[in-house]
Amino acid sequence: MAGSARWVVGAFLATFATLYAALALGAALPEPAPLGIPDPGLFTQWAVPVARVLSDLAALVTVGFLTTAAFLLPSRGPEVQGLAARCVRLASTAAWAWAATTLVLFVFSTSDLFATPPSALSWNLFTEYGTGAETGRAQLAQIVIALLVALLARRTFSVRAAALLLGLALGGLVPQAMSGHSAGAGAHDLAIVSMLLHLVGAALWVGGLAGLAWIALKGSRRLPAAVTRFSTLAVWCVAILAVSGVVNAATRIQGLSDLDSRYALLVGVKVLALAGLSALGFVHRRVSVAALERVDGLSDDAAVRGPARRLFLRIAAVELVVMGMTVAVAVALSRTPTPRPDDLYDTTVNAILGGPLPPAPTLGRLLWGFTPNGVGLAVVALCLALYVKGLLIMRRRGDRWPVGRTVSWMTGLVMVAWATFGGLGVYSHVLFSAHMVSHMVLSMVAPILLVLGAPVTLALRTLPGPRGKGDVSPRQMLVSLLHTRFVSVVTHPLFAAAIFVGSLYGLYFTPIFETAMESHVGHGLMELHFLAAGALFYYVIIGVDPSPRRIAPLWRFVILMVTIPFHAFFSISLMAMTGVIADGYYQQLDRPYATDLLADQYLGGGIAWAMGEVPLVIVMGALFVQWFRSDSREATRHDRNASKNDDADLAAYNAYLAGLANRPAPERKVPQREATDGGADEARSDESDRAPRG
Repeated sequence: MAGSARWVVGAFLATFATLYAALALGAALPEPAPLGIPDPGLFTQWAVPVARVLSDLAALVTVGFLTTAAFLLPSRGPEVQGLAARCVRLASTAAWAWAATTLVLFVFSTSDLFATPPSALSWNLFTEYGTGAETGRAQLAQIVIALLVALLARRTFSVRAAALLLGLALGGLVPQAMSGHSAGAGAHDLAIVSMLLHLVGAALWVGGLAGLAWIALKGSRRLPAAVTRFSTLAVWCVAILAVSGVVNAATRIQGLSDLDSRYALLVGVKVLALAGLSALGFVHRRVSVAALERVDGLSDDAAVRGPARRLFLRIAAVELVVMGMTVAVAVALSRTPTPRPDDLYDTTVNAILGGPLPPAPTLGRLLWGFTPNGVGLAVVALCLALYVKGLLIMRRRGDRWPVGRTVSWMTGLVMVAWATFGGLGVYSHVLFSAHMVSHMVLSMVAPILLVLGAPVTLALRTLPGPRGKGDVSPRQMLVSLLHTRFVSVVTHPLFAAAIFVGSLYGLYFTPIFETAMESHVGHGLMELHFLAAGALFYYVIIGVDPSPRRIAPLWRFVILMVTIPFHAFFSISLMAMTGVIADGYYQQLDRPYATDLLADQYLGGGIAWAMGEVPLVIVMGALFVQWFRSDSREATRHDRNASKNDDADLAAYNAYLAGLANRPAPERKVPQREATDGGADEARSDESDRAPRG
C-alpha cells in the first residue's frame, strides 16, 4: 500500500507540473493585473484551473468505478457483491468529491469573472453568475448531478441500477460540453456534440482503467475477466477520442496559418499524448492482458497470478499518470485563446445559423450540400459503426444475417444523413418547406428502413453474454430492458401513436417550434425527437425485433389506418393557416429568396400531405409480407402438429395390434362327466336313439 500511495502522490505532482507547463505554453499563466484594473488576485487565478483539474479527475473516477461495478466485474447474480459493491460505494465518495470541487470551482470562477477577491463576494454575484453566465449554469448543473449520484449510489444494490447510475454520471458531462470554447465556436452544435463524445470517451477509458487498477491492488481473481472486457471498451474509446478530438479542434483552427498558434501547439501535445496512450494500450493488450488471460483459471495460487497482476499494475500506473497529465493539458487548453475567435456571431444570421445564409436552393445544392450538423453526424457515425461491428461478429462466428436487413439499415442512415447534415439539412434551418421535408424524412421514411434493419435482434445476437453462472451481461441487460414495465408502456400502440401524431400539434401549433429553431441544441433535440418518435411508432407497427407486445398484423393495419388521418389533418391545417409559424425566426433571417413566408408554409403543408402517402404504401407492403409470412408459419406449424398427431395415433394403433398379436391364446377347458349310473343309462338311451329303425 505504501508503494501505491507513492504512485498516487507522484501522479498528482506530475499532473500539476504539466498544468503549469501547459499554461505557460498557452500563455495563460496567472499574472497580476495592471494598476487600476480590477483584479481577483493570483490565488483566484490559480485556484480556477486547479479546481477544474480536481473536478475533472473526480468525475472520471466516479464514472470509472460505476463502469467497473456495472460492466467489468463479473457478477454472480443480479445484486452487486464483493468488490463490485465496494466500487459503488467508492463511486459515491468520488461523486461527493466531484460536487465539492465543482462548488469550489463555481466560487472561484465567480471571483474571476467579476474580478473580485473571494472574501468580497456577495450572494448577488453568485446568483448573477449562476443564472446569467453559461459557464455558471453548467457548473451548477454539474453540482446537482454529482450530488444525485453520490446520494443514489448509497442505495444502489443491483447491477442494473449501477448501469442506470452510470448513465446519470455521464449525463453530468453534458453541461461541461455546452460551455467554454464549445459554446462560442462557429460550428456550435458540431463543437458541442464532438466535445460531449470526447468527454464520454475519456471518462470511460480513464475511469475504467482506474477501476481496474484498484481491483488489481485488491488481488481479485476476477481481474482477468474484467480486463478482457475493458480491452474491447478501450478500443471504442480510443476511436471516439481520436475522431471527436480532430473534429472539435477543426471547429477552432481555420487552416494551416493557425497551426503555429499556441492553441494548435497544445492540441498537438494532446495528439501526442493520445498516440502515446494508444501505444501503451497496445503493449497492455499484448503483454499484461495476455499474461492475465494465460493464468486465468489455471491456479488460485498467488505465486502464479502475482507476476501477471504486478505487470498489469505497472503498465496501468504509467497509463494513469499520462492520462492525468493529459487532463491537465486539456484544462490549460480550455483557458488558452483560440486562433479562431470564440464568438464569430458578428451578425444575427450567423448567430442563428452558426454561419452565413446559404445561397438560393437548387436541385444540386439540395442533393449534395453539406452542413456541419453535430447531432446528425454523431447518430449516423455511431449507428453505422455499431451495426458494422455486429455484422463482423456474425461473420466471424460463421452466422448468416439477411442482406435485406443490412441494405434497409444502410439506406435508412443515408436518409438520416441527407436530412440532417446533407443538402436537405442545409436548408431545413432556412426554409419551412425544406424543414418539413426533413421532418417527414426523419419521422416517416428513415425510421421504417431502420426498423426493418432489426438492430435489436443484431444486438441480442452479438452483445457479450454471461461469463459465468449468474453473471449479468450486457445482453441480459438488454433483454431485461425489453421486459421492463417502461418499455411495455411506451410500446403500447396508443402511446406510440399519441407521441407520433400528438408531437406534431404540440410542436408546430405552440411557441416550442420557434424556440427550438433559434437554438442549435434545440434544433438538434428536435431532430432526435422526430427520429425517435417515428422509430417507436413503426417499431410497433412493422417491427421485426423482439417486443413485449405481440400484435396481430390485422390490428397493426387498423392502428396505421386510424393514425394516418390525423397526420393528413395536420397537413391540411398548415395549408389553411393565415398566419406564419415562427414568423419572428424567419423574419430575422431576411433571406433574399422565397420571401413569401406564407406561401413557403403552404408548400410545406402540401409536401407533408403528399409525403404522408409514401410511408403508407411502404408500411402496407411490409405488413402484407409479414401477414403472409405469419399465415405461412402458422399453416406450417399446424401441418407439423397435425402430422405429429397422425403419426402418434398410427403408432398407438399399431402398438395395439402388435399387442393383440403377441398376446397368448387362452386355454380352453373341456368339462369331464362323472361315471354314474344315471350317466350310463343316459348314454345307452342316446345310442338307442341313434340306431336305425326298422
